[in-house]
Amino acid sequence: MAPLGIIAGLGALPVQVAEAATARGQGVYVLRLKGFEEPDLERFPGEVGGIAEIGKAFKAFRQAGCEQICFAGVVKRPDFKALKPDLKGMSLLPKAISVARKGDDALLTFMIKVFEDEGFEIVGANEAAGHLEAPEGVLAGPEPSAEQIQDLKKAAHVALEIGRLDIGQGAIVANGLVLCVEAQEGTDEMLKRCADLPLTIRGSETARLGVLVKRPKPQQERRIDLPTIGKKTLDGAAAAGLAGIGYEAGGALIVDVETVKSHAEALGLFLYGFPQDWDT
Repeated sequence: MAPLGIIAGLGALPVQVAEAATARGQGVYVLRLKGFEEPDLERFPGEVGGIAEIGKAFKAFRQAGCEQICFAGVVKRPDFKALKPDLKGMSLLPKAISVARKGDDALLTFMIKVFEDEGFEIVGANEAAGHLEAPEGVLAGPEPSAEQIQDLKKAAHVALEIGRLDIGQGAIVANGLVLCVEAQEGTDEMLKRCADLPLTIRGSETARLGVLVKRPKPQQERRIDLPTIGKKTLDGAAAAGLAGIGYEAGGALIVDVETVKSHAEALGLFLYGFPQDWDT
């Protein structure tokens, strides 16, 4: 079995993808992106490469015998002026800058096509590590109340609509009031903003209120950048006084699911998976 090539950013997701591939005997070759090197990935075969060193990436994966490539981990949108491309990267940079103006989804789709045009098969993290795919129903914590279900449905609808506009993948609703939507800052920073809101409109540790919902943008390429939920997400939700987190079943990844489940139980938060067509 050819090793899985992983283009890796920060976080536990690329680590778990690498562990899953290794466990099934596939093996991995990890390209850790410069500036976003996850320390725990150093134990796997691979190297560090710049975001715009595309030719270097092609050569490394071919020499390692990789046929499939998985993009995983947190990588912030680069400052294109600060990039140091190799020859292949330089030839692609004008097009990358052009499509980036259309939004993150357009840029990610462009990068997938670049690798596919070179003969690589792109696989999603949910394919490479199927145990991370978030299931439907209550995964942890108490069953959401009728009021919380209504908040979940509204937050799911808001997240869908901001996704259509390529703004973000998450929204927070409490008692029917939209408290925050996710943009370029990401989920963790959105939760910090929510925690700074007045207690009159949000919950607290002793009286939890409201929900966070994460779901893919409807037009996005699902082989890359699926929403993820980990311990840090739970901690942020707890600090914001939320009662739970909802996600689109099959459209989100739970990083280290058993740890996340036990942590949610300890914090008193629910995790709830809803179907893709729930709000239509």
